Amino acid sequence: MSRTTLDLWVGVFVALGCAALIFLAMKVGNFTGLNGAQLYSVEAPFDNIGGLKVRAPVKSAGVLVGRVADIRFDAETYRAVVRLDLDTRYAFPRDTIATILTSGLLGEQYVGLEPGADVDELKQGDRIQITQSAVVLEKLIGQFMFNKAAETPVQQ
Repeated sequence: MSRTTLDLWVGVFVALGCAALIFLAMKVGNFTGLNGAQLYSVEAPFDNIGGLKVRAPVKSAGVLVGRVADIRFDAETYRAVVRLDLDTRYAFPRDTIATILTSGLLGEQYVGLEPGADVDELKQGDRIQITQSAVVLEKLIGQFMFNKAAETPVQQ
């Protein structure tokens, strides 16, 4: 095998390795999925979004149905407003409940949609009225500690 042929094969394998690394980086960074799908946007106000980030998944029954497109603070209501881009293949009733959930114990946060029973469906620009904020672990621990302290009898 000549030197140029060997150099060519080494270059091909290096290029394939770089492509594989880019693919893995895109998978880890949530940059895949819903590419080229028709989308519609809805908004959902939350009291606390925890560690929710833009491009976080939106799931219903464990199926990826959209992504978080934008997060902003509403200065009038003092709430976080999350814009969700949903795939048009999935129509949700107007009384859908949006909840911020966590994958695993300390995993990434995502928005979970629980469909309601309304006949009318969410359309472009609608607002999800019923939301449940993220569970903040520090608040839960603080409440637990406060309740335990209140239960212990005072010794004299």
